Amino acid sequence: MTRPTLLRLWVFTLFAFAALMAWDATGGDLFLARMAGSHLGFALRENPFMVHVMHEGARNLSWALVVLLFVAIRWPFGVLRRLDTASRVQLALTVLGSVIAVSMIKHASHTSCPWDLQEFGGVARYVSHWSWGVSDGGPGGCFPAGHASAAFAYLGGYFVLRRASARAATIWLWTAMAAGLILGVAQQLRGAHYMSHTLWTGWVCWTVGLVIDTAVARFGSRGTATAVPAHAGP
Repeated sequence: MTRPTLLRLWVFTLFAFAALMAWDATGGDLFLARMAGSHLGFALRENPFMVHVMHEGARNLSWALVVLLFVAIRWPFGVLRRLDTASRVQLALTVLGSVIAVSMIKHASHTSCPWDLQEFGGVARYVSHWSWGVSDGGPGGCFPAGHASAAFAYLGGYFVLRRASARAATIWLWTAMAAGLILGVAQQLRGAHYMSHTLWTGWVCWTVGLVIDTAVARFGSRGTATAVPAHAGP
C-alpha cells in the first residue's frame, strides 16, 4: 500500500477544516457542556483522578516524552533508529512546534472556558470563538484546548515515521489521536473546554506537522533512506 502524497494530505486537511466549521455551526458545544455541568458547576472539576492523573500526570508525561525525543536525536531507539538525524530533528521540533502554536493561539483568545459561563456558576456569557475581538466577560484564553495538545502534538510524527515504516506511522497516528481525544473529553467533563476546542487543537497540531513536512520536502533533504537497520544496536 502506497503512502498518501502530500497533495492528498492537504486535501484531507482542508476537508477536516470544513468539517470543523460545520461542527461549530451546529451549536453542539453548549449541548455537550450542559450534559456535563449545571448551574452548580461541573461535578468533576476538582475530581482527584481528573486533576492529578488526567490533567497534571498526562501533562508531565508529555513533557517527559518531548525531552526523550530530543535525546533520541543523538541516541535513537526503537523505530527511531530507522530515521536519519535530520528526520529525528524534524520529529522533535514538530512536537514542540505544535505545542507552541496552540499556546500562542490560546494566549490571543478571548474565549472563556465552560466553567466560566454564567449558566455554570461563572460570570461570562457564551460567545463563539470565531467572534474575534469580542469579549465574553470572562478571563478568556481557553481556545483551543491546550491540554489536548499534550497528545495531539505528536500527530506530526506520522509524517516523519511514514518514511521508515507505514505500520509504525499508522500506530503512532492512531495512538496520538486516541490519547488526544481522551484528554480532551476529560477536560470537557471538568468544564475546562468545549468539544470544538479539542477538535481544533487536533487540527492545528496536524497542520503544523504537515506544514513542516511540506517545507522539508520542498526545501530540504527528507531523509527517506533508512539511517540504521532496525536490528542494529546503539
